[in-house]
Amino acid sequence: MSKLPKASLSLKQFMLRHEVLKLYREIFRTIRQVPDKNSQLELKSWARHDFQTNRHQSDEVAIKMLLQHGRRSLTELRTSLQLSGVSEGK
Repeated sequence: MSKLPKASLSLKQFMLRHEVLKLYREIFRTIRQVPDKNSQLELKSWARHDFQTNRHQSDEVAIKMLLQHGRRSLTELRTSLQLSGVSEGK
């Protein structure tokens, strides 16, 4: 009897999942740098909602587009933090 779950991920799916989780962690690390706690909560809520909404997305092209959008949003947030003098940036 196999120890693998019935619905194993393909290598492509596994790699995409890794990229999504990496982006999720980067977004939340960056949000921690926002000085205003209310803004932090709002940004966390927004990010969680976006990830939850697309949680069951299985189309590879759609996932890649969502990753691009997420990376662009993260870059904009980091730029805003740098311009405000809050972040030393990555």
